[in-house]
Amino acid sequence: EAIEAVGKATYDMIFMDYHMPEVDGLTATREIRAREALLGKAQIPIIAVTANAFPEDQARCMAAGMNDYLSKPFFEAQIAGMLQKWLPRARDRREATRAV
Repeated sequence: EAIEAVGKATYDMIFMDYHMPEVDGLTATREIRAREALLGKAQIPIIAVTANAFPEDQARCMAAGMNDYLSKPFFEAQIAGMLQKWLPRARDRREATRAV
């Protein structure tokens, strides 16, 4: 559903769960990144959300193309920090793509 949704609408950021029932977050992220590259679109910031808090889990998320990592449980301030960090970059990327 996440992959289809990204194909139908524009998003500023995606919080992607690592574990999902049919397609895991790593696979979904790889598919989204492949479509962005194919279409020449700016990358949407994708933030991993997972209870897996080991360094190797974070490395898997980054290798799949995610931009950042948030482990559960998390606090409102952590979400706010992600929004402050990544939303301005998302706008900058969109504007750079439009200018080309």
